[in-house]
Amino acid sequence: MNQVKAKKHLGQHFLTDESIAKDIADTLNLEGYDNVLEIGPGMGVLTKYLLERPTTTYVIEIDTESVEYLNTHYPKLEGKIISKDFLKYNINEVFEGKPFAITGNFPYNISSQIVFKCLELREQVPEFSGMFQKEVAERICSKKGSKVYGILSVLVQAFYDAEYLFTVHEHVFNPPPKVKSGVLRLRRKTDFHLPCSEKLFFSVVKTGFQQRRKTLRNSLKSFNLSDNLKEDTIFDLRPEQLTVEQFIKLTQKIEANAV
Repeated sequence: MNQVKAKKHLGQHFLTDESIAKDIADTLNLEGYDNVLEIGPGMGVLTKYLLERPTTTYVIEIDTESVEYLNTHYPKLEGKIISKDFLKYNINEVFEGKPFAITGNFPYNISSQIVFKCLELREQVPEFSGMFQKEVAERICSKKGSKVYGILSVLVQAFYDAEYLFTVHEHVFNPPPKVKSGVLRLRRKTDFHLPCSEKLFFSVVKTGFQQRRKTLRNSLKSFNLSDNLKEDTIFDLRPEQLTVEQFIKLTQKIEANAV
């Protein structure tokens, strides 16, 4: 088997530029973990460089043709190829609660879901990097006031320092996607436990942005806010006007004034 045919339904666009693959591998600083999980390795252009690093590389791949290719061409991966759907698989069947980093050239149709799964695993994932559709990467890293600042931005940046690293053009893929790509890196904050209910925080952020043009006083009505709390000036703002820290303070206020 010399090549894997890219499958549209899996959102596969195989990176062909070796230097970009090496640059993505180099985004990981390898601190605080011994294992790296690559999602969607395809034909292993990034895998090759991850295997050179002083960590143990695992790959998770749903495409059986890619799994066959990797088994044939990368003997170092023996026993470390997980032929599963990352979004549905309990990855702790492999890592058993140990820390690991996540990286990859992510299928654009499920990249946001991959980030949400990473957030669920944040106790174990000190570092996350990879390639997204450019607009998604920019959204994850955006700050308050930006038109693309939203749920992903706030939830990710509550736990991780997010950095947009570089843009990748369409012509370095086979087949070329119709959009540009962006590589980002997330490094977990030293203190990544929030001083409020994390479940409530997620709910406040998601509910607020579902009606992003409304003030928080209107968009958060379902939280049964007390009349006294609704007088707080923070409720005059729209969600994109709040920093991550202000969302945390807002959650604390709602938690303390629950009626």
